[in-house]
Amino acid sequence: MSFKSSSNTPMYFHSKTLIVPIISLLLILLSVSSSSSLKTTHSAFCNSWASSVENNNAGPWETIPAKCKSFVSDYMHGPRYIFDSEAVASYSLAYAKKAITGDVGNSTWIFDIDDTLLSNLPYYRSLRYGSDSFNQTSWDQWVEKVNAPPIPASLKLYNKLKKLGFKLVLLTGRFEEHRKLTEKNLKLAGYSSWKKLILRDGSDREKTAVVYKSEKRAMLESEGFKIRGNSGDQWSDLLGSPMAERSFKHPNPMYYTV
Repeated sequence: MSFKSSSNTPMYFHSKTLIVPIISLLLILLSVSSSSSLKTTHSAFCNSWASSVENNNAGPWETIPAKCKSFVSDYMHGPRYIFDSEAVASYSLAYAKKAITGDVGNSTWIFDIDDTLLSNLPYYRSLRYGSDSFNQTSWDQWVEKVNAPPIPASLKLYNKLKKLGFKLVLLTGRFEEHRKLTEKNLKLAGYSSWKKLILRDGSDREKTAVVYKSEKRAMLESEGFKIRGNSGDQWSDLLGSPMAERSFKHPNPMYYTV
């Protein structure tokens, strides 16, 4: 095969010298297209998975899907988590303003602590956002650092409920031996004036969160508290009898507690 240059001098190219670069270019384009398609597929899958988790359709699970690590990381560090948290807080406050009318004295709101009031994102970063299984030893070490920051939307909600006159009860799965550290962390994060802080004692250690928290809500009702609202990042914070008049699920795709 020959071509003429501007000087009319014949230029010769073997056909293979053209075919090889073209094939290489096509392979690169196919690779990019395949990678983009795979990323889109993973994103769609992880969006569906996260939706199922938040709606409690996925049931108990131990770790996030391997392909969703980047998805969960981007969600927790991005604006979507902030918007979702603010949306839950907004709906909670709108309900609270109606629920408090006429019976301020015993109206009670229950808050879970971890990933409801305090963010454990720094800790779960070390577990690759839920890709690795929960470890009690490393968790205790994190709690003892007293370094969990507040979740801004929850802190605002907490303070507004306090101004409305709700009795605020903190019901956590943390153990009794961490009471002072938990109180210190809460205060450092800006929380104050709770009516009760309930932690697991020795008899509660082997109970599921649903059983443990249901028993504590029953205890509160027997003491005259009227549980108008309940906020938690786990379904096990909210389910079981008795339930609050309204329960509000805060976003958390990093782990599931039974």
